[in-house]
Amino acid sequence: MFFLIFAVWLILNGKVTAEICLFGVGISAALVFFMCRFMDYSLKKEILMFRLSPLLIRYFGVLVKEIVKANVSVLKIIVSPGLQPEPALVFFETDLKTGVAKTMLANSITLTPGTITVSVEGSRFCVHCLDKELAEGMEESAFVELLKEMEEKETKWRG
Repeated sequence: MFFLIFAVWLILNGKVTAEICLFGVGISAALVFFMCRFMDYSLKKEILMFRLSPLLIRYFGVLVKEIVKANVSVLKIIVSPGLQPEPALVFFETDLKTGVAKTMLANSITLTPGTITVSVEGSRFCVHCLDKELAEGMEESAFVELLKEMEEKETKWRG
C-alpha cells in the first residue's frame, strides 16, 4: 500500500525531484501508519484481498451479466404495452455471515435494474422487484454462491 500511495503522489506531482520524493515518502508513511492505527488496515488483510481477487473478478463478471439480463427484462416491460408488470416484495434469508458480504449482496441487487434492496435485518433481506419474473431464484443467485465461497476462503485463510 505504501508503494501505491507513493506512486500516486509522484503521478499527481507530475515531476520527480529529490524534494518531491522525500515529501512523498513521508506522506506515504504517515498515511500507512494512520491506516494501520485508525482504519484497521494490516498487511494480512492486503494479502487476503490479493487471494480473493480471482473471486472478486468473477463476481464482477457475474454482476455485469446479471445487469445485462435484467436490463433486457426491464426493456421488455417498457416496450410491450400489453405486458403489465406485477411488482412484488420478496423476503428471503441468507447464510452469509459477514457484514461485507451482506452489503455486497444488497448493493448488487440494487445495481441490477428492476430490483431494489429495501432492508436488511440480520440475515433477512427485503427486496422490491418491478416484476415477479425478476424475483425468481434470488436467494440461490450466483451472487450468494460467490459470496459464500469468498467467506469460506477467508475463514480457511484466517483459520
